[in-house]
Amino acid sequence: MSCARFDLKGYLLGELEQPERAGIEAHLAACAACREELERLRLTQAALLTLREEEIPKRIAFVSDPVIRPPWWRAWLAPGPRWGFASALVLALAILAHGWLQPAPPAPPPALDTAALEQRISAELERRLQAAVRNAAAEAEARHQARLREAVAALRQELDFQRKADLLTVEENFNVLKKRMNVLQIHLAANLEGVAR
Repeated sequence: MSCARFDLKGYLLGELEQPERAGIEAHLAACAACREELERLRLTQAALLTLREEEIPKRIAFVSDPVIRPPWWRAWLAPGPRWGFASALVLALAILAHGWLQPAPPAPPPALDTAALEQRISAELERRLQAAVRNAAAEAEARHQARLREAVAALRQELDFQRKADLLTVEENFNVLKKRMNVLQIHLAANLEGVAR
């Protein structure tokens, strides 16, 4: 059963009708969580009732009143043009210090031997090209072998099917011949009986 539909605050403040109160009391007898929530609400109500009531002040002080005027040191630390000038001065000092403390630029790298570099590049290119050709040839061979295996399997299946069909045809022809032989034997036996009489 969902406890959210019960109005425990209304029950505590006596705002509910008698049938709703009876329903909540029946639910409280069965639900420990709702009993705890009701007890917390009662404690909160008791704490609020212990606070004394105070009057609202008739006059509110303004910032211009001498009572609220900040001390001299807060006025001096307040943001303004002094802080902008100080920030600019710190930034300028940081830039100058960075310029003086920066290490010397590194020496330029030695000149490249372009002939040796071209030779290394062409050797690497040749090596990669040969590897790519070997890989392509191996893949083509693998594809060819796979197609050949598929063709052989299909041919075997077709030959097996044809062999079974031929065996069925031979068997049917043999059965027909057997029946004819039986008929001939019956006719021959009948003729021989007729001759014998």
